[in-house]
Amino acid sequence: MARAPRIELDSPLPETVDGRQIRAVAFQTSRLEYVDKTLRSVGLTAAGSRALVVGSGRGLLARGLAGLGFDVVAVDPSASATAIARETDAREANERERVAVRYETAPPEELGVADAAFDLVYYADTFEVTPALDPVLAEGARALAPDGVLIYDTVNRTPVSRLIYLIAFQRLPMTRIMPPGRYAAERLRTPAEMTEALRRHGLRNEDICDFKPRDPRSLVKATMDRRRGRITDEEIPPIVDFVLAPDTRPQVTYLGHARKA
Repeated sequence: MARAPRIELDSPLPETVDGRQIRAVAFQTSRLEYVDKTLRSVGLTAAGSRALVVGSGRGLLARGLAGLGFDVVAVDPSASATAIARETDAREANERERVAVRYETAPPEELGVADAAFDLVYYADTFEVTPALDPVLAEGARALAPDGVLIYDTVNRTPVSRLIYLIAFQRLPMTRIMPPGRYAAERLRTPAEMTEALRRHGLRNEDICDFKPRDPRSLVKATMDRRRGRITDEEIPPIVDFVLAPDTRPQVTYLGHARKA
């Protein structure tokens, strides 16, 4: 019988399965596509603008935003993730023009950034693991410039999302990619709950956009293959093929953006 893989978030060891990074690579294309769509909608130009990524993990999204032209600050609560992000950025700088990203370690409730300093604030891998959302959103509202935009992606609370995030990703041996307790039902929030939470902090939610695998069976296959070591993290995106679905009601993951009211 094959040995079960080691599940460990933000680990630099190649033999571990890091569910945070699996989500980051799977979501990257949809995240950047939604950012591009939102920038055009609100009339914001990346070049010359500043972006803050909260929950930046290994820095994939931050580097993507820098590639669009933003000057980026990437903050994550994990010192290990921040170290990996810096190492990756330094290594990749030898292969491409260096992008402007500053990586910092800080909790989402105390980001350590200046008031109204960012034209774009992006929350990734944060809301769905945060028990107390209000102090997190208060920090985001404080950091956001008056004419800026806050973008987020998170997990809805539905029977399907509970099955995937609470059971498949945390409990089922064949598909587990997260440590127990990473997600809980009370930390999965509906679009209506997110809209109300944002409103409490002077932010007007302007959009909700479903995003999902083109074929849900591909998510199961990719997860199982990654656990068995048959594929790497980098091979996951074309298998899962997440797409934006703005005309459907989110059953699992969704994106949104808000502006100061």
